[in-house]
Amino acid sequence: MQNHLLQILALFAMETPVSLDAEDIRNEKVKVLRSMRPLRLEDVVIGQYKSHSKGGVTYPSYTDDKTVPKDSLTPTFAAAALFIDNARWDGVPFLMKAGKALHNKGAEIRVQFRHVPGNLYNRNFGTDLDRATNELVIRVQPDEAIFLKINNKVPGLGMRLDRSNLNLHYAARYSKEIPDAYERLLLDAIEGERRLFIRSDELDAAWALFTPVLKELEEKKIIPESYPYGSRGPVGAHYLAARYNVRWGDLDIEQ
Repeated sequence: MQNHLLQILALFAMETPVSLDAEDIRNEKVKVLRSMRPLRLEDVVIGQYKSHSKGGVTYPSYTDDKTVPKDSLTPTFAAAALFIDNARWDGVPFLMKAGKALHNKGAEIRVQFRHVPGNLYNRNFGTDLDRATNELVIRVQPDEAIFLKINNKVPGLGMRLDRSNLNLHYAARYSKEIPDAYERLLLDAIEGERRLFIRSDELDAAWALFTPVLKELEEKKIIPESYPYGSRGPVGAHYLAARYNVRWGDLDIEQ
């Protein structure tokens, strides 16, 4: 799953290819992956879901599965902070996470714009600085959408700011049926369309990024942090995001 997210990141962060040819696009994706800074253990959080009761229903833990050893250290959740050492993305943290038994299922890209130094409107926002961050969200699945969260002035007298969404919801905008990911994948395979398929050197570059830290986790027998079934994941993931002044999108009550 982490490799899949890494491919999405490469598509988002790559430079403009010289053409829409499959090889030109995949060349740019490989450049992004090879520009990534080696992943450090302190920038990784792993977790494993535990049993949890909610609404009179008890959900099992990972180790309750009969095929899983009771002392298993296999992670069911991972979060990481990545950096791309090139001219465009120097110093910009890319945080990604994936896991099982979380509170919802989805895949999305969130671009959180930095706060303006000396913002004149700080007093109008109060203390919730997270709400003062404009944000572009690209929801890959489910319910494909692109929306921009902006802070705008509430109509009327006085100076009070509010947060609004400019929303492009594909299902509402287009009446035709939107094919799911596997339908698109099969159609691309039938037509020989290779732009979104992973090339061998791209896969090698992705594993070269993750293999050293995976080996370190195994050698040091790092114990995954427990998180309740159906939650947002381990608390450590929130500390990781706070370290880089990033806020996970699933904390937004508007969502």
